[in-house]
Amino acid sequence: MHKIYIDKGKYNLLYQIPPILYSSLITRLIDSLMKNLSLSQDNIVEFKQEKEKNNLEKKFKRLLKIIIIKIKLFFVISFFILSFYWYYIICFCGIYVNTQIHLIKDTISSLIASLVYPFGIYLIPCIFRVSTLRMEIPSGKYLYKFSSFLENYIV
Repeated sequence: MHKIYIDKGKYNLLYQIPPILYSSLITRLIDSLMKNLSLSQDNIVEFKQEKEKNNLEKKFKRLLKIIIIKIKLFFVISFFILSFYWYYIICFCGIYVNTQIHLIKDTISSLIASLVYPFGIYLIPCIFRVSTLRMEIPSGKYLYKFSSFLENYIV
């Protein structure tokens, strides 16, 4: 708010880049938590690959219980996060009436950044994979493993 006051209300994009990056990182963290709660295919695949046929019904009930708990947690956490955002934005806009335009601009720039940066993040493992496929030397195997690591743990 002080920077907006010093700039006499002008929008300074260079000053807004670090908060945009912080916002994207926090969003990524929350997104990974919510994906873990909402996606259950790993549990289902694990159940399908079960080799032991004993207690299959018991394992199915356990799987169903886990999925139901994950879905309930997902909706409860989503509700609280959205309620907090809603309350925060209403209070912020109520107190700082003259900064609503800046809030809208920051929101749009954060949205654009969150839509664009996955292309860069997913492009990096892809570059390693394509270069590995074009190589004919044995060291290409290591680049492929590195791209798999990037894909699984970084992206």
